[in-house]
Amino acid sequence: MVDHLPIQSRFLAFEGGLPVEHLGTFQQSLQAKDVFSVTWELVPGRGAREKAQDVVFASAEKAAKGGRIHALTITDNPGGHPALAAEMLGVEINKLGIEPLVHFTCKDKNRNQMEGLLHGMERASIHNLLVMTGDYTYSGHLGRAKPVFDYDPTHLLTLITDMNQGLEVPTMKGTARLAPSHFFAGAAASPFKATEAELVTQYYKLKKKLDAGAQFIVSQLGYDARKFHELLQMVKHMGYGHIPVLGNIFILPLGAAKLMNRNGLPGCVATNELVAALDAESKAADKGKGLRLERAAKMYAFMKGMGFDGVHIGGHGVSYDDFEFVVGRGEELVPNWRDLVHEFNFPQAEGFYYFEKDAKTGLNTETPVDRSERPSSPLSYKAMLGLHHAAFEPGGMLFKPMQTIAAAVDGKALEHSYTKVEHLIKVVSNECESCGDCALFDLAYLCPMSQCPKAQRNGPCGGGLNGYCEVYPKGSHGEMQCIHVRAYNRLKSHGAEEQLGAYPIPPVNYDARWTSSWLNFYLGRDHSAKRLGIEAPKKDT
Repeated sequence: MVDHLPIQSRFLAFEGGLPVEHLGTFQQSLQAKDVFSVTWELVPGRGAREKAQDVVFASAEKAAKGGRIHALTITDNPGGHPALAAEMLGVEINKLGIEPLVHFTCKDKNRNQMEGLLHGMERASIHNLLVMTGDYTYSGHLGRAKPVFDYDPTHLLTLITDMNQGLEVPTMKGTARLAPSHFFAGAAASPFKATEAELVTQYYKLKKKLDAGAQFIVSQLGYDARKFHELLQMVKHMGYGHIPVLGNIFILPLGAAKLMNRNGLPGCVATNELVAALDAESKAADKGKGLRLERAAKMYAFMKGMGFDGVHIGGHGVSYDDFEFVVGRGEELVPNWRDLVHEFNFPQAEGFYYFEKDAKTGLNTETPVDRSERPSSPLSYKAMLGLHHAAFEPGGMLFKPMQTIAAAVDGKALEHSYTKVEHLIKVVSNECESCGDCALFDLAYLCPMSQCPKAQRNGPCGGGLNGYCEVYPKGSHGEMQCIHVRAYNRLKSHGAEEQLGAYPIPPVNYDARWTSSWLNFYLGRDHSAKRLGIEAPKKDT
């Protein structure tokens, strides 16, 4: 049974990790083996003192007095709409005596503002962060806001890890190391993907997040017990079985289910069968509320039973009393959690699973499914491969001549014309954005800056559906297949799909913007050249 004593008296000491004085109750709850961590999601609205904010603070005050919650999670401009800043709201909630877990997303902030906000939160003792890509921007003052996506979650987690170790920064006299911060930062992951390509690339990106320093994982929304189990298995399969994983429980009404069903809440999955079940339940006198809460309690039970370290509970219009019911009833159901698994059998149509099914339990075995079948390779990709081998691999027959030309042109009058010709060629062939630090080699010659609305370099965001982009879904005007799905299929056609998870791709360095990526590659200045150990040819003396 979960300990329901007041949280402040529950944790008296902790060995390992951050110093005790910097360990908050949320981090302690995830690192204590005998505690099941519970968080509750609050959604701030637009404005500073409107009714939505009053509801948030009233809920936070009840949660602080109740003593069952280890952290209140605060969303960051959910749905891509402006709202009260999660960082500022976190400061206010901290004063109530309960810890915030701030959602920290990449959609609205460049790397400098991210670092500045992190310094501010460290000073304000706001240490719990859930790092995410974030929803694509939609509404804004005088029209849609410009999406930023300067960093992806892998980059942001790297920054946070560096800050926790003492960030080294340039000074007039060289460099200096800042005092270490004390962030406890986690990341989101979605097992709820229907196709092999979109699911496996999600897991490649999850591995990069863990390598970058993610200290806990929270699942995306879904209602398929086998998929929740798969996420637990994948974290262990990647060698990170010590990292805590929280399951996501959304108390789901019919309206939200219909919205999820059409991907109106990107990445959240409610199948046709689940919507039909909720529709039938909505005919009850309480419009299905009792059954919704019971379903959430059953999810709590099977998640605790199958090995999650905690749960992340949310839902529109959910009161603290509703929250108390879900936790209390969930604890009652835990001993019989295996009997509940079959009630959460809502697979996506022809959905792909990474592991083979265990017919006895309804969950997964430890055996990965056979993924040996390869898709066909497009002619354009074969042509790019041939060009790459000849001109961009150190042993290629064109590599030395191209490198010699690059050295001769660099810094000379011809450089401008050389760069213009390169740009023209790459606009036609690859929709080039002139970053100067090209990621085409990393993603099967597809440009993430021009062909992904969120400019994701290290893997897909969580918002796609059936392999198509959240912003330009299948059937829409300008429909767009996810660039990482396309890259996976291209690479798998040659048995090289694991390249997508082999190494982190750094963010664009805007010092290189509008410069020649060919010069930067051949002369050892871009990230690909540094990874491959390419250096500029030595000049004759």
